[in-house]
Amino acid sequence: MAIPMNKLCGLVAATFTPMTQENEINISVIGQYVDYLVKVQGIKNIFVNGTTAEGISLTVEERKLLAEEWIKQGKGKLNHVIIHVGSLSIEESKQLAIHAAKCNASGIAVISPFFFKPQSIEALTECLQEVASAAPSIPFYYYHIPEFTGVSLNVVELLDGIEKRIPTFQGVKFTSSDLLDFGQCVHKFKDRFTLLYGKDELLLSAIVLGASGAVGSTYNYMGSLCNKMLTYAERGDYDSAREHQAVIQEFVGSMSRLGFGVAENKATMTLVSGIPLGPPRLPLLKCNEEKQAKILATLKTLKILT
Repeated sequence: MAIPMNKLCGLVAATFTPMTQENEINISVIGQYVDYLVKVQGIKNIFVNGTTAEGISLTVEERKLLAEEWIKQGKGKLNHVIIHVGSLSIEESKQLAIHAAKCNASGIAVISPFFFKPQSIEALTECLQEVASAAPSIPFYYYHIPEFTGVSLNVVELLDGIEKRIPTFQGVKFTSSDLLDFGQCVHKFKDRFTLLYGKDELLLSAIVLGASGAVGSTYNYMGSLCNKMLTYAERGDYDSAREHQAVIQEFVGSMSRLGFGVAENKATMTLVSGIPLGPPRLPLLKCNEEKQAKILATLKTLKILT
């Protein structure tokens, strides 16, 4: 392994990419961002350049600069910095994987190609194997997000024997509401792999099934609340855990009715943290002032922001 660390578990914040108003990446606020996650939200693990970060909308060079800065600013403060290196181009993914390993990332994650899609477990395994082989000293995770990729192959089938093909395989970021597939993954492979759940509003259900932890965007600004929920669950106080999950669900549900996407989520992080994250990149449109006012009102109603 590139960096000897404890096993990845608990909450992992899927970071936003700070942008200037001119739509250039703004690495100058990443140090402030890391400090906010650690000191205010109690988050010590991050997932960089994924969906929340608009990673697929960034250039290879931008993704490398962001990886370098997150790793630099997280040194001595964060436990794990996982870099997403997935791309429509396997060759680009390999370049990003090599770069992440050179930067001493804690691990790399890969989304399935989603224009020309793998049509079988074997095809998907070969894609993952090709990327992992470019960085053979660094932990490797599969990022499963079928709502975006359209690749809905059962993860439980993918995991069966995968370590023989990918010796560095460590686990999955499972972003799907298919708790049947996730539950089977946990039942069969929890002792072998890290199984991180990616639907924030369903986290408690996944924890009951046996999830190792979770990766999500709301942990950027509701990490403290979610950590409390996990503590209650660990104690067996599921009534209190459900109360905390209900707040998260109420927020996500309210925002979904507003058309809550990455742009609105990014604006929420700025409203809660005060960190200027800027607009999203096209094709996403900036969250308008009317939506921001509704988001702010919801945050205050739910006492997420006081």
